[in-house]
This record gives sequence, structure tokens and C-alpha cells, in this order.
Amino acid sequence: MKKKLNITIEENLLDKIKQYAEQHETSVSSLVQEHFETLIKPRPTLPNGMTLVEYMKSLPKSKVEFPEGMDWKDEYYKAKAKKWGYEDLL
Repeated sequence: MKKKLNITIEENLLDKIKQYAEQHETSVSSLVQEHFETLIKPRPTLPNGMTLVEYMKSLPKSKVEFPEGMDWKDEYYKAKAKKWGYEDLL
């Protein structure tokens, strides 16, 4: 069930919001609702309050052994060329 909400904002901002909504074929109400849904959406958290770096270090090591001097950029471009059928151009 939808309920009505009255808000007060600056007039020039409202004009810009109405223009934006029209350009994107939506309503101001839909924009406000989407924004509120984004605000209250639970954010993903890492276990035990870890930082991202700590979490990445805690992940298990790869079981695949790669050569020490492997050129990852070169391998990437070779794989893309093979995927698109351009490997003869390398």
C-alpha cells in the first residue's frame, strides 16, 4: 500500500529533479522511493570487522602454480585475441 509523503526542498532543485525525471521517463515519486530504498538497503559486511585487505589475506592460496615471471597482461591479450579469432595478428 502506498502512502503520501510531503517534503520541502529548494525550488530550483525541484525544477532540476522534474527535468531529470522527465528525461528518464519516470516520476519524482519513483526517484524518491528508489533513493530511500538504496539508503536502507543493508550493506555487505566483512566477517569479524575485518578490513578488505585482511579478508583478502585470509583467503586460501590458489592451488594452481603459475610461473614466476608470467606476463599477465600478455596472457590477457592472447586470451582475448583467441576468443575473437585474432590470434594470428599477435
